[in-house]
Amino acid sequence: MVSRLERPMAGVERRQRSLLTEAPRRVLLLMAAKTYRAKAFLTAARRLGVEVVVGSDERGPLSRRSAGARAAQIGLDLTRPVRAAARLADVAEERPFDGIVNVDDATTVVAAQTATRLGLASNSVDAARITRDKYLARRALQRADLPTPAFRRTTVDADPVREAKRAPYPCVLKPVSQSASRGVIRANDPAEFGVAFARIRAMLDADGAAQRQIMVEAFVPGAEVALEGLLDRGTLHVLALFDKPDPLDGPFFEETIYVTPSRHDDAAQRAIVETVERASAAFGLRHGPIHAELRLGPDGPVILEVAARSIGGLCGQALRFGVDMSLEELTLRHAAGLEIPTYEREARASGAMMLPIPRGGILRRVAGQEEALATPGIDNLEITIPVGQPVVPLPEGDRYLGFLFASGETPAAVEAALREAHRRLTFQIVGPDEADDDAPCLTASPRSILLPLAPSAPPKRGRKA
Repeated sequence: MVSRLERPMAGVERRQRSLLTEAPRRVLLLMAAKTYRAKAFLTAARRLGVEVVVGSDERGPLSRRSAGARAAQIGLDLTRPVRAAARLADVAEERPFDGIVNVDDATTVVAAQTATRLGLASNSVDAARITRDKYLARRALQRADLPTPAFRRTTVDADPVREAKRAPYPCVLKPVSQSASRGVIRANDPAEFGVAFARIRAMLDADGAAQRQIMVEAFVPGAEVALEGLLDRGTLHVLALFDKPDPLDGPFFEETIYVTPSRHDDAAQRAIVETVERASAAFGLRHGPIHAELRLGPDGPVILEVAARSIGGLCGQALRFGVDMSLEELTLRHAAGLEIPTYEREARASGAMMLPIPRGGILRRVAGQEEALATPGIDNLEITIPVGQPVVPLPEGDRYLGFLFASGETPAAVEAALREAHRRLTFQIVGPDEADDDAPCLTASPRSILLPLAPSAPPKRGRKA
């Protein structure tokens, strides 16, 4: 596998075709209905003049988000990839797709199944399945002789006391097929293992899904980084390397700040890229966006995951390429076979902060938004959970309060701007049976969040995506 680390494209790839004048390119966008990213992708498609067909597990929410976009919609059962691919193949018979983009983890296997059936460039179905199963991923990494912590798989029906005796400490428990750190809990001893095990089991039971498996693996100390890349028939183009300056040591693993370019030395960055290349090859990934998470352990980079999609949430807003090309536009160009002028990120440092949830309950008020936006270096603020809606912290939750975006001359300046803007925000979250007037306004500093292992009472109202 060949990589390019944040360098401009040497020439137009042979596979890329010029934009046809007689008809726009047609791309299938597969996304979960609760995705954050519908607007960004549909805006990029409109800017490119690309016709988009959206495949999703629901119609209504995406319809409201895509006003003014040229996007037909198809309802799919994302839990049945073969059936979903058959339906999409029928749609393609009327007019073929030029490419497929899966936006979320939930659509990864459907995308591979559909592309394989239609003969489009894509990852194999087996490779897509590996990215969605943490146990299969660990086995693939182990077979490729990549650094891998001790790991084993069990089920929620197993005896937690017996499982605790077999665990390495400190260890991390996680469901095999969740994402965004949902259900990921560190345990330092058998007592904490039992609490974490019970909490994950309760979460999976509440989900009502068939997923029953849990991974137990040794905790890997060290800083975390994230690599954003694009695979083109086996060649890795590195789009960005993010540092995560806040320590992620548990008991839960709520991500906060991403900053690029990385401040790690050149040798460490080369090792990160090489490790991601080898991991992608071990999984069988060859085509399309990837998002890799790694720990810089005592013996070098250790893969946490490689997802066959671009960065989640709204964090893609922190990236611009060439002359104001968004990550979504670059991804669509690649899928549709359009010219990609450059893979090089803008020269300025940039970053994003996922706003952590300080407590569970109902969000009643967000204060300090104007003050946060006035912070030097801050580009944007988006609160993504409406006032009046429930908020659920990790490990059960899968949403953030919102996102902050910043840019500046140096990564340190970007990090400082994000921290200062977040300091100016406060959130009033009302707990169960608590009067609004009694609920404090909280400043959720990511460095001070050490949520208790004992679960808080769930909000009384159902959570909406």
